[in-house]
Amino acid sequence: MDAKLDSYHRPVTGGNLLRFALPTIAMTVFNTFYTMVDGLFVSNLIGTAALSAINLTAPAIGLITAVSGMLATGGSAVVMKKMGAGQVQEAREDFTLLILANAAAGALMMALGYGLMDALLGAMGLSEEVFGYCQAYLGGYLLFTIPILLMYNFSLYLIAADRARLSLACTVAGGVTNIVLDYVLIALAGLGIRGAAIATGLGYSLTALAGLLVFRKRDSLLHFRRPVFRGGVLVHASANGLSELATSLVSGITTLLFNLAMLDYIGEDGVAAITIIMYVLMFVSALFIGYSYGVAPMISYYHGEQNHGKLRKLVGFSVKFILGVSAFCAAVSILFTPALVGVFTRPDSPVYSLAVTGNRLCSIALLFVGLNVFASSMFTALSNGTVSAALAFSRSFLFTVACVRLLPVLLGGVEGVWLATPAAELLGVLMAAALLWKYRKRYGY
Repeated sequence: MDAKLDSYHRPVTGGNLLRFALPTIAMTVFNTFYTMVDGLFVSNLIGTAALSAINLTAPAIGLITAVSGMLATGGSAVVMKKMGAGQVQEAREDFTLLILANAAAGALMMALGYGLMDALLGAMGLSEEVFGYCQAYLGGYLLFTIPILLMYNFSLYLIAADRARLSLACTVAGGVTNIVLDYVLIALAGLGIRGAAIATGLGYSLTALAGLLVFRKRDSLLHFRRPVFRGGVLVHASANGLSELATSLVSGITTLLFNLAMLDYIGEDGVAAITIIMYVLMFVSALFIGYSYGVAPMISYYHGEQNHGKLRKLVGFSVKFILGVSAFCAAVSILFTPALVGVFTRPDSPVYSLAVTGNRLCSIALLFVGLNVFASSMFTALSNGTVSAALAFSRSFLFTVACVRLLPVLLGGVEGVWLATPAAELLGVLMAAALLWKYRKRYGY
């Protein structure tokens, strides 16, 4: 047995799975936390106009995240499947090819970003102040496009290479660096919102640098080798990661639809309230994303090894674990809604009562989010990007758009907006259950 593959050959027990996934869970939760802190610094040190600029540039930044997510998750599944099948050297060649493809994609996206930035921002009809903030933030962020792409990829490949603790350490170090530099560059150096973008880029660059150093070493399970160009590998990795691409791309669209709906029914206070609720949902969702990403390399490995017994145990434990955590998180979110909302706004604010009501209704979605995230991630790990993409796109776009459009009309008001997310997630679970049942014999889980 290769000592580097020890984690993949251990018995599939709840304890072993959680030990394997815990660094990834901590990593995604921490990422979510310092993203929220980032917004708090910008809002308090610069102003709400600057915070609005971050939200307005989110679609462009989301595109970078979408491409990196697609190549990272899709590529990891391709590489680890070959590892499980014993094609170790070919897997390492493919790994190197995929990293080079990421760097090339980053260079292209950076060039396009700078070339199109002014035209796209100008078409939005922004005030001069907000336009300047958008230009400064996005311009600073684009400088780090290649390191950010590599960061997302190396985070997952470090986990796949049984270096999850190092991946977590890099994420924590990057997050702390971001938080510290936010204050130093914004408040002390006077760089304003551009300083916030540079702080984020430098924080992300730590993981990119660590990955370059780790994967140069020949004693690493995955390491750089002279790449062999196999066009099918790039196509397969991209197709396999379509669900992650779809999820990131439609996120901006659905956020816009929710904001427009709240403006129609309540006004700007409603937009502020739904932003607070999305923070709560995002933080809890990070638990499930972290677990799903953590066990995905094991799913790919057992699939490549054709070890149906271990695959069945992994899937069975995962479903039970996610159901239990989902019920707990939903209960906590509902019971402690006033305290959660109070972190972001004062009780005497009109936003407070709106957010309290909305969060209690939206928290129902937490019963279903985990299963949806795991099902999509599982099919990606099984190299079935088509099903994974169908699940992610239906849940995050088709069902969400339909619910946010129809429920406010049917229920006669803002309650329909609050219930749109739980309804969309429920429809997603029903679709996921049907597809899991359909493919159970093909994959042997």
